[in-house]
Amino acid sequence: MSSTPERDLILDLQDLIVGTDSVAEFLGGLAVIAADFISRSANETVECGVTLKRTKRTATVGGSSPRAIHLDKIEQQVGEGPCITALRTGVITLLSDVRTDARWPEYQKRLYDEGILSGLGIPLQLGDDSAAALNFFASSTNVFSDAIIKEADSFAELAGSAVRLAVKVGTAQGTADDLSAAMQKRTAINLACGIIMGQNRCTQEEAMAILTNVSSHRNQKLRDVAEEMVVKISGGAPSTHFDA
Repeated sequence: MSSTPERDLILDLQDLIVGTDSVAEFLGGLAVIAADFISRSANETVECGVTLKRTKRTATVGGSSPRAIHLDKIEQQVGEGPCITALRTGVITLLSDVRTDARWPEYQKRLYDEGILSGLGIPLQLGDDSAAALNFFASSTNVFSDAIIKEADSFAELAGSAVRLAVKVGTAQGTADDLSAAMQKRTAINLACGIIMGQNRCTQEEAMAILTNVSSHRNQKLRDVAEEMVVKISGGAPSTHFDA
């Protein structure tokens, strides 16, 4: 199959999902791809930060460079700008010239002091209670023409599916980790109960009562008491095993 810019983007995003360990890391990598894509389209260096919104709070979670992260954080500090507006409204928000636009004077002065003269906020929908936005920055005015905005919007449409998949993968991994930790905790308690049953010739309920009493007497967590008992008897920490 022949290579096209759209196909190359899809492959880059797929590789990014596979190669990152967290949603935040994925969004940081996404910023790098986005900045490179728009820079080539605009024939000018463009930086990109990523802002994540959960419930009512926004935060910078990544960027194409340390400078991009710094620039994105300025908007979080001021509390207004094209990226935050894009997040709140779900609409692409353009800042063509920081010297003449009247909407966010404090933010625009901060950008001007950093040598940034134009910006663009592109929303990404993640779900019912969260969203993200790409925050593009350029050192010249009027960089984000109608054609570039269309390119950025097309990128966001492709990236949106990848972002939602990354969030689902991250959520599933978190759930799996929580389940694994819970099963590990339960394994130690079950093994300790088995040891007590063998030593005292008692039922599982009676063994559990003994273990609970020891935990209360020592003022230790039940799991910690159980793990100490297993280590003392077996010489090794308890572990959970699964058949393939």
